[in-house]
Amino acid sequence: MAQVAELAGLSKNTVSLALRGSPRIPAETRERVEAAAKALGYQRNAAVGVLMAELRRSGSARFEATLALLNANEDPQAFRKHPTVPVYVAGARKRAAELGYGLDEFWLHDPDISGKRLASILKARGIRGALVVGLLQTNRLPERMRALWEEFPAVVTGVRTRSPELSFAGSDQYSLALEAYEQAWKLGYRRPALVLDPVIDSLIDGRFTAGFTIGQQQWRGGEDPIPPFTRIAEARQDPACFHQWLRETKPDVLFTLYHEVERWLSAANLKAPKDIGLIQYEWRSQRPHWAGMDQRNDLVGEAAVDLLVSIIHHGDQGVPERAIATQVTSQWVMGKTVRTIRKRR
Repeated sequence: MAQVAELAGLSKNTVSLALRGSPRIPAETRERVEAAAKALGYQRNAAVGVLMAELRRSGSARFEATLALLNANEDPQAFRKHPTVPVYVAGARKRAAELGYGLDEFWLHDPDISGKRLASILKARGIRGALVVGLLQTNRLPERMRALWEEFPAVVTGVRTRSPELSFAGSDQYSLALEAYEQAWKLGYRRPALVLDPVIDSLIDGRFTAGFTIGQQQWRGGEDPIPPFTRIAEARQDPACFHQWLRETKPDVLFTLYHEVERWLSAANLKAPKDIGLIQYEWRSQRPHWAGMDQRNDLVGEAAVDLLVSIIHHGDQGVPERAIATQVTSQWVMGKTVRTIRKRR
């Protein structure tokens, strides 16, 4: 560090801040420090990076750096108004603060910002990496942002991307669906069915369907499953198609992601759990009466930050040769939309 400072003609404190990407140091000065470090063959020590993270967590050291928090949702207000995305963001903010990182927000669909432009903004602000949150309709990131992924380490929160294939943190939807099936079976349900948009299931590589199918094989002995209801958009306009499916298939419990299913049942004079059970694959505190699986998306946000910081400490950047995945398990939450097991006297 002292040699880099001497060659660059700067103080060791300035060099230290510059090498850590502090926004307090002008971009020109950081480039000067990086050039001096490169000339001297200076390399970051990943072990030291981990140690610094531990010190920051314990409050024994001060650290200033910034990460980009990229809103990949079509809604520019998704970080505040979406029913799911804010939970990821809250977890990411919590973990970033614990590790001494600030978060600057950007909207990936801003028509006035290209990948090259955003990359230059990140460089000017001394931002070290990017966290992508809110990608819920597709596993492809905007092509015009390619320059950003090529220059900065980035981690996606929630889903796996195919183009480009970046490291990601998300819920373990397969084990979630399998455990939900097991819980329903323990409660005495024998005709479970899925109410799910295939676009959503495709986004997560079919893991909801896979967990449900394995549950069928384990507890129903491979008996033919009830065909899923997939016409979600149509039912939102007119629940009649949903009611027809109910009459034809006669399920006794539904696994779904959509709270409006309860309203559709009500329109058919059916109530949960008296007439049919309801289990939410993504239990939310806003609907505490539902039974379901708490995906702990706050922990997913935390895990994404941990993964991104680890990548930064290793000095990696750009699209990885092999993406890394971190999965967070879910927790069953008992609710009033399923029957209870009566205790024997």
